[in-house]
Amino acid sequence: MDEKALPGRLPERDRPWVMRTYAGHSSAAATNALFRRNLAKGQTGLSVAFDLPTQTGYDPDHELATGEVGRVGVPVSHLGDMRALFDGIPLADMNTSMTINAPAMWLLGLYGTVAAEQGVELARCAGTTQNDIIKEYLSRGTHIFPPAASLRLTADVIAYTLREMPRWNPVNICSYHLQEAGATPVQEVAFALATAVAVLDTVGESGQLPARRMGDVVQRISFFVNAGVRFVEEIAKMRAFGALWDEITRDRYGVQDPKQRRFRYGVQVNSLGLTEAQPENNVQRIVLEMLGVTLSRQARARAVQLPAWNEALGLPRPWDQQWSLRMQQVLAYESDLLEYPDLFDGSHVMTALVDEIVTGARAELATVLEMGGVVAAVETGYLKSALVTSLAGRRRRIEAGSDVVVGVNRFTETEPSPLTAAGAEAVVQVDPAVEVAASAAVRAWRADRDAPAVDAALARLRADAATTTNLMTATLECVQAGVTTGEWAAALRQVFGEYRAPTGLAGGSASGGDEGLAEVRARVAATARELGSGRLRLLVGKPGLDGHSNGAEQIAVRARDAGFEVVYQGIRLTAGQIVAAAVEEDVDLVGLSVLSGSHLAAVPAVLDGLRAAGRPDLPVVVGGIIPARDAEHLRAAGVARVFTPKDFALTDIIDELVTVIRQANDL
Repeated sequence: MDEKALPGRLPERDRPWVMRTYAGHSSAAATNALFRRNLAKGQTGLSVAFDLPTQTGYDPDHELATGEVGRVGVPVSHLGDMRALFDGIPLADMNTSMTINAPAMWLLGLYGTVAAEQGVELARCAGTTQNDIIKEYLSRGTHIFPPAASLRLTADVIAYTLREMPRWNPVNICSYHLQEAGATPVQEVAFALATAVAVLDTVGESGQLPARRMGDVVQRISFFVNAGVRFVEEIAKMRAFGALWDEITRDRYGVQDPKQRRFRYGVQVNSLGLTEAQPENNVQRIVLEMLGVTLSRQARARAVQLPAWNEALGLPRPWDQQWSLRMQQVLAYESDLLEYPDLFDGSHVMTALVDEIVTGARAELATVLEMGGVVAAVETGYLKSALVTSLAGRRRRIEAGSDVVVGVNRFTETEPSPLTAAGAEAVVQVDPAVEVAASAAVRAWRADRDAPAVDAALARLRADAATTTNLMTATLECVQAGVTTGEWAAALRQVFGEYRAPTGLAGGSASGGDEGLAEVRARVAATARELGSGRLRLLVGKPGLDGHSNGAEQIAVRARDAGFEVVYQGIRLTAGQIVAAAVEEDVDLVGLSVLSGSHLAAVPAVLDGLRAAGRPDLPVVVGGIIPARDAEHLRAAGVARVFTPKDFALTDIIDELVTVIRQANDL
């Protein structure tokens, strides 16, 4: 019997999804070499990771960029960097995803200019700019401008690409980071769809496109989702996403063509769910998470990028990325998955689970829309508080052991891992010289430009920003004049201002069901009495540009529940601002959270600032993704304690903070 004729087989295999690895570090030239190696190994698309200065609109020589250049992505400061990034890579044949949000317009302008220099018609360019600013206010923290101005930039990019780059996805509504910030499946679906509604409404209200083209707009909207290890639930979540998107675009926006209403999404499986403890377990986690977005043909991802097993330890090496790429290739080409129609059609279990998520998400979406939409829900702190509370519940379940994390809160006995036997060599180490070279290079670029042309381009950008003119034309003029990333963003900061998002701490609580918290609360109160103060005061600081604030917020919530008075001013602070707050608020302890890898620059700067301010006695603790070797350096520099992801029990951490205060005060 012909194997291909077996009952249930498709006459033709489903096509594989676009296979990517999220890549970028050090410099444009180094990242270009990595891109070429990955493409040679069978990767079918590019996914560009930009460093934090680029994502937040700063040049490498800005004070806030210190320690951050080239760490979590590639620095792109101007047209020359973009040329180097794609040197020798035929953009006409490439599907390129760029994880960039607040400066998405700027990076798209650079990309399109390089494509044109290669002789590529813009209409042939295929790819995606993430360009979803809402989730930045809630999770990643790389926002720059207020919500209304940011959505205006998104709408301008959409209108431009529909005219000039019809194969480009101008926005990638991103629920990925919502899940990392604590979202349940219902919240992830509802909050992401609320963002999509805000984007579509903004495009419609801008008047840049006729109403009859709304179907074309919807057709180019894509989504970027997270896939956790509960892969059955993830399958249901994606089917629910598709059902609600079809409903919203048909009923709210009148899109009649089912093809235009199709839910199109790419996925990165859950990086923050990877563990530092027994990191080899991350391999099976990644595979299970990949199944959640590939098993169901009806809701199958069209682009997948997988993290590497060691991302909880630091920056993956090329070999680690290759391993993740091979996981995709084995599933797509060795297994029989793509030979069958949807495996879950007719499943009573799956239907019930999908209906449950749809019902909950529809109700949550209605709540957000009744508040005035997603912007109002951001500005009032409703969304952030909801995520902080959900994440607190998840952390509480992990600490209690009701949510099992193998190797962390159960089955912790282990053999030494040969994968990490080399210590810090198990991850890429970014040479500090990278930042020095990038700073020198951007200064040289500025010195070698036509200054009047730069001034004129920036003046036009500011003038157009003060009107309702689409800003893409002025942005492209800035690209050609040699304007830098920092200059483009600074010009718009002058017009739009900057935005500090609500922290969400007011509504969060993590104390329920924690029996050990009462003992810690008693220690906090006793220590405050011995020091003669009303309450112990903790400053939680986020130095530099690292916007991943989930951990810092959970520490702040638990410390508050334990009786501390918590000073938390949000993300993106200079060392000077943290020191000034510590002195002015007369705190008993400074806790710094750094997840971007910039700890060896950011933490000593705070320590030096405290000494200069006459407070060398004030204890400092640090938390983040910090290799053992770096932790030794920090302790030698004067840090009292270093906490890493393996320290998952928040109440135990707070108890240790009390011990640090007592030791610092000889109690």
